[in-house]
Amino acid sequence: MSKMRFYIALVLARLIYVAIKVLNRSSGTSFVGMMTLKACPDFLSYCRSYVKKKAITVTGTNGKTTTSGMLAHILEMDKQKVIHNVKGANMLTGVANVFALNITPVNKFDYAVIESDEAYLTKLYDYFNSDYLVVTNLFRDQLDRYGELSTTASFIQNAIDKNSSLSLILNADDPLVTNFGKNRSAKYFGFEQVEFCSKVHDVESSAPTEVFNCVCGHPLKYNKRFFAQEGHYYCENCSYKRPEPDYKGYLKVYSDYSDLKVVYNSQEYDFRVNLVGLYNAYNALGAIACALENGIKYDVIKDAVASYQSIFGRTERRVINGHNTLIQLIKNPTGASEVLKTVDLSSNIVIAINDNYADGRDISWLWDSDFEQLRDAKNLVITSGIRAKDMALRLKYAGIPQEKIIVEEDIRSAIEIATKSSNKEEKVTILPSYTALLKISKMKF
Repeated sequence: MSKMRFYIALVLARLIYVAIKVLNRSSGTSFVGMMTLKACPDFLSYCRSYVKKKAITVTGTNGKTTTSGMLAHILEMDKQKVIHNVKGANMLTGVANVFALNITPVNKFDYAVIESDEAYLTKLYDYFNSDYLVVTNLFRDQLDRYGELSTTASFIQNAIDKNSSLSLILNADDPLVTNFGKNRSAKYFGFEQVEFCSKVHDVESSAPTEVFNCVCGHPLKYNKRFFAQEGHYYCENCSYKRPEPDYKGYLKVYSDYSDLKVVYNSQEYDFRVNLVGLYNAYNALGAIACALENGIKYDVIKDAVASYQSIFGRTERRVINGHNTLIQLIKNPTGASEVLKTVDLSSNIVIAINDNYADGRDISWLWDSDFEQLRDAKNLVITSGIRAKDMALRLKYAGIPQEKIIVEEDIRSAIEIATKSSNKEEKVTILPSYTALLKISKMKF
């Protein structure tokens, strides 16, 4: 009977999706999955058999969409058949959605690459065992949903404990992430050296940095610190320190791209990462590490990394009303502060902040993010979204002249203001929160 419910759920999913498209009511990234799980609560447990080789999950506070997207792109360039929640719907309903709309009784995939929300990973593993888990980082994020970092870490640890055969691929530079590798099969990636070759990114952040204690209770020290808690850490009181990475990165960061050398098993591999900033280089290093672990050839990975284009809002480039526009999601203090380092201060800037459930109701993170980086903005800074006025107040305290700040709560109107200049050489930067980003992605200009 359960198997029959699974097939009924597949048929129901297709019917609902067609209805959504006909009525033009939704993008269908989660609703179909929600209805599928209502029809067959253990739907995902049947989906695992439709993956012939490996199932790979990616989680973490920042970068999981880019890391999983790049990894899926690498596998597809290797002629593998991949199922992937490419639109970033990473809760249980979103994962069910992508399977419900892509599998058929005779259609199987070589790999699954599944981005998972940290809090939902343990629920996913109740139904869907994974062969690999890539953990990008752990930063403070949405206190109303996740609580403190220890709570987020416990979500991921509980998921790992459910899957005894899971192989971990962990960010060695994050002291919270490396804890997951204790007494487990784990490979580590991290940077040995980072060189900034552009003044745009080689700036100090004034955002608050949390102090992390070792498990013995003493504060961690650093030989190198790249940003937030990421770096080469050690404890003076005990033997705890950053593990030696299996995949060692040597990075040169330019204004629009990075050159990355990866050393693995005494072999050197060179890559061009056509994404902005150090944080995206971390995402690339994680994806490369997982691809090499799965035996993908260097030439394939190199071409895939160079040709990868991020999905909407993750360093997305668009032309809006004739202006070159860069869209970058911001959603928590560390991620926002790193993005703010990369902003072209000669561009018109739109910051669109909502406080819907998916964004997090608590917007205190705006005050912990380094908006002081925009102090020397040459043109307009337009605040928009539900919390446009709160964002404008934050910019005032960041030292941005009030005559440069425009408050326009309607997001489309804010973008129209930023792109109204007849000088098409004038660039635009849009920094939206998550639901503002979704709204922008549906807009046509």
